[in-house]
Amino acid sequence: MQSRVFIAGHNGMVGSAILRKLLNNSDVKVLTASKYNLDLTDPSAVLTFMKDQKPDIVYLAAARVGGIFANDKYPAEFIRENLLIQCNVIHSAHKAGVEKLLFLGSSCIYPKNSDQPIKEEYLLSGKLEQTNEPYAVAKIAGIKLCESYNRQYGVDYRCIMPTNLYGKNDNFHPENSHVIPGLMQRFHEAKIEGRSTVEVWGSGEAKREFLYVDDLADACIHIMKLTKDEIANVISDQMCSHINVGTGKDITIENLASTMAKVIGFRGQIVFDKSKPDGTPRKLLDVHLINSLGWKYSTNLERGLLSTYKWYLNNLLVD
Repeated sequence: MQSRVFIAGHNGMVGSAILRKLLNNSDVKVLTASKYNLDLTDPSAVLTFMKDQKPDIVYLAAARVGGIFANDKYPAEFIRENLLIQCNVIHSAHKAGVEKLLFLGSSCIYPKNSDQPIKEEYLLSGKLEQTNEPYAVAKIAGIKLCESYNRQYGVDYRCIMPTNLYGKNDNFHPENSHVIPGLMQRFHEAKIEGRSTVEVWGSGEAKREFLYVDDLADACIHIMKLTKDEIANVISDQMCSHINVGTGKDITIENLASTMAKVIGFRGQIVFDKSKPDGTPRKLLDVHLINSLGWKYSTNLERGLLSTYKWYLNNLLVD
């Protein structure tokens, strides 16, 4: 029999990557619902959907997301909408008898000044980054929801924490985008307009880790195929209730900008505006646990950026 799998947030970058992977699996019947047909912030609507569709597995990839500007401007929406979505999907899944669920969090759940690389056990060990604290608090609540439902109801709700993501269906909004789509758009426009320089905020010395979204989709499906015993052999409940997903490698923003220029074909000068903030000096996840569970990333940064740029050109109709 086919497993009935519901992807909440299938139109987003992460959800669409999971969808692409699962559509190639004949053992799976994928269930989706657009935001126009199902409001995930409406508890009655979500419960009705779950009971009618009866999924066996749920991937909770739906969330309100954005960059520093959006998080700073709309903190109430970020915490309220994400809390509602998580509570509704997780509780309704339980009420409808869904035994397996995967919740996707974010590496921003960790303290701002965490030791590097960041281990799962560092959760709640210090203060969060202020600029995205409401979003981070909502994601931490999602972890604790899954943790609590597992303990009280005996379900199997798992959590993964991906590093910085990029890829097809990323958000290229000029104000709400993250670093890779923001830089990609900036370098592309400079190339098309024939400009000789591109300005990048900060010193270029800050380090970040980036994961291609199709690799994350592979990790999600891999984690959900493991049995409880296979996970328990590597991870004890006392250690953590979530798993980091990343490459285990980081890169300076300067090197990222150089790689981006190469991929796009921009041959001008990259200028770093040191009057602008760098943010956290370094943010690298410890991926020992997921590697021990049999998964490692496969797409290097240059190949992933090239694939993303091709999608950008073909789907956003940029001249």
